[in-house]
Amino acid sequence: MKKVINYKNAPAPIGPYSQAILKNGTLYASGQIAINPSTNELVLDSIEMETEQVMENVKSVLEAADMNFSNLVKCSIFLSDMANFDAVNKVYAAYFTDLPPARETVAVLGLPKNVNVEISFIAVV
Repeated sequence: MKKVINYKNAPAPIGPYSQAILKNGTLYASGQIAINPSTNELVLDSIEMETEQVMENVKSVLEAADMNFSNLVKCSIFLSDMANFDAVNKVYAAYFTDLPPARETVAVLGLPKNVNVEISFIAVV
């Protein structure tokens, strides 16, 4: 049986999907963008602030499943422009003290709500 994870401290889904699904000890999370769940507004002041909000949203979804960043095994980062890679990578790296998850980073033609970065992930108990 799968368990739907919905958490008030992470942005509500903007379409027909769940924030995350927990199945057999594995958490499959939908992509997180820089929506501040308190205001429901996008944080787009800078690529660094946008990425920090995305990572805080990732953290909130993990917490809803009683997990943290050490449970992450795979992240997928989607960028609207690969020129933002270094700035995004610097913020992302600050959330991992050791043993970061596997990851790919790709540039895409467009992202929801015209954001610059989206991160999805898989975590395990």
